[in-house]
Amino acid sequence: MKQGMLQFIAVLMLAGTVWAADDAPDKKKAEKGEGESSALPRVKLETTLGDIVLELNAEKAPISTKNFLQYVKDDYYDGLIFHRVIPNFMIQAGGFDTDYEPQREGLRKPIKNESRNGLSNERGTIAMARTGAPHSATAQFFINVKDNTQLDASDRMPWGYAVFGKVVEGMDVVDKIRNTEKIVHPKDPGGGREGAVNPDPPVVIKDAVVLQDLPEDQAKDSDEKDGEDAEKSDQPVIPQRTDMDGGVEK
Repeated sequence: MKQGMLQFIAVLMLAGTVWAADDAPDKKKAEKGEGESSALPRVKLETTLGDIVLELNAEKAPISTKNFLQYVKDDYYDGLIFHRVIPNFMIQAGGFDTDYEPQREGLRKPIKNESRNGLSNERGTIAMARTGAPHSATAQFFINVKDNTQLDASDRMPWGYAVFGKVVEGMDVVDKIRNTEKIVHPKDPGGGREGAVNPDPPVVIKDAVVLQDLPEDQAKDSDEKDGEDAEKSDQPVIPQRTDMDGGVEK
């Protein structure tokens, strides 16, 4: 597999959440759920195993939040899969279709790493995937299925993996995804080096919908600052799980 096709949340040798307040009930700006009171952006991922609702922290992660919202509004995630699922670590999506072909159309420039925002990679949080270059995140993301604080920025790892939201509905769906049957797909982005991490059948994001968007003033104020140039690679990476082989949460 070409090196440029490897992008799974950066493989470190140490183990190493949108709001649409719009009256128009179009597909990508759905009305907020009945009884909803949150002022933060929310996004719903409609998957083949059920729905996941994400709440994004626009205050602490404005760049990552706006970036994710824009991809949702652009329909970028529709039809993509959870291509990398490690039951005692995380579930990753946002880069490949059901044929494990990389989604290049609509991919935008890398963003600044916001991992020093005080948010931790705890169970149920969503974070940006990236390559080994700190400021290389684009569209891929992962949801932590256990506390993975080793992914946070620290003295050991000055640039961690930027958390920008959390699951507020559908954690049971996240657990269904983590526990689904997995194989080593012939076109696994990681070349099969992690073993069976590709869900079979594929878990597809049928639709990603903005439930609540950023207020107009925040949307204007949070224009992305250019991140440092990413290394030439198509696939984000996350640390391997050499110290994550303990019991799997049920």
